[in-house]
Amino acid sequence: MEKWMGGDMHPSYRILMGPGPSNVHYRVYQAMSNPVIGYLDPQILACMDEISEMLRGIFQTKNQVTLAISATGSSGMEASFVNFVEPGDVVVIGVNGFFAERMTQVASRCGAQVIRVDQDWGKMIEPEKMVKALKEHPEAKICGVVHGETSTGVRQPLEEIGANCKKGSTLLVVDAVTTLGGYDVKVDEWGVDVCYGSSQKCLSVPPGLSPITVSPKAMDVLRSRKTKVQSFYLDLLLLEKYWGEERVYHHTAPVSMFYALREGLRIVFEEGLGARFRRHEVLGDRLKMELEGFGFKPFAQDGYRLPMLTSVTIPDWADDAKIRSRLLNEYNIEVGGGLGRLKGKIWRVGLMGETCKLRYIHCLTGALKEILS
Repeated sequence: MEKWMGGDMHPSYRILMGPGPSNVHYRVYQAMSNPVIGYLDPQILACMDEISEMLRGIFQTKNQVTLAISATGSSGMEASFVNFVEPGDVVVIGVNGFFAERMTQVASRCGAQVIRVDQDWGKMIEPEKMVKALKEHPEAKICGVVHGETSTGVRQPLEEIGANCKKGSTLLVVDAVTTLGGYDVKVDEWGVDVCYGSSQKCLSVPPGLSPITVSPKAMDVLRSRKTKVQSFYLDLLLLEKYWGEERVYHHTAPVSMFYALREGLRIVFEEGLGARFRRHEVLGDRLKMELEGFGFKPFAQDGYRLPMLTSVTIPDWADDAKIRSRLLNEYNIEVGGGLGRLKGKIWRVGLMGETCKLRYIHCLTGALKEILS
C-alpha cells in the first residue's frame, strides 16, 4: 500500500488531438464539482429530463426513448444488439473498419447469424451493396453500420440504407460515437431505429456515458421478444422505466457525469448545431491541408472523409512511435496511431468539440516543424 500513499496526482495538461477523448470545457468541470445527490432526487430527475430533451435535438429525433447509458460508448453498441437480438436472428453488418468488426463480435455473442458486407478499410461501403444484402436476407432483424469509423476516418452515407429499412421490419442500428455533436446525425429523417454515441468525443464531456435513442419500431421489437434481454444492466425496458415517467430504480446513476453531460449539451446548443458542424468542417479541411504539407497523405476515401477525425498515411521516412512520443512528452500533444491492421501505417488526428480550434492546429504544425527539422 505504501506506493499508493504518495503525494497528490497532477496529470499534465494535454492537447487531445487523438481519436478521443477530446478536451473538456471548463464549465463542464465546474458542473461536475456540484454536490452528489441521490439517484431519485427530484433535482437529478429534472436534470435527466433536460438531458433527454437536448439529446433529442442532437440526434434530430422525436423518439421518446432517448437517454444516456451509464457507461462508455461501447455500452451503447452492446445495448443496441443485446436488446434486440435473440439466438438465431439474422443480422447484416457493413464491415469497413475496427469498430464495424467489433459490431460483428457483439452480435455473434448475442447468438446472431451475422451476414458481413465487407469493404476495404478506408473506404465507405456502397449503399447498394448493403441494400443488396438486405434483399437477399429479408428476414434480417438488424442492419448495422458505423456512421463515422474511428479507425479509418471514413464517413458512411446512411440515407439509402435507411430508406430501404423503412420499407420492412429490419432495424437500422447506427454507431455515431465519433460523429454525434460534430456532424449531422438525422435519426428520424434517415430512418435510423437505434443510434448510439459517446460523451467524450464531439460532445467534449469526460468518458463515461453513452447517449442512445430508440425508435418506436425498435421498442415494439424489444417488447415482443420471446426471451429476456441477456443483460440486466443494459435492458432498455428497465432503463426506460428509470428515465421515463415511472422513475423505477435501476442502478445508482453517476450524477456527476449527468451534470457534465447536461452542461456539455448546453454548450453545444449555445453555439448552434449548424455553426458547430461548419466549424468542424472548415477546421477539418484546414488540418488536412496542413498535414499534406508535411508529406502525410489522406487515407480515407475522398468525398467521405470525417471532418472531426483526419486519417493520414505515415511517410516512409517518418518514425511513427518516435514522433508521436515527442509530440506527447515535449509538446503535450496527443495524436492517435493506427488501430488493428493499420497500426504503424496511419495517424488519426482528432479535432473534436473543444479541441476543434485553429490554435490547436497551429500548436500541432508548429511542433511538427520543430521535430521534423
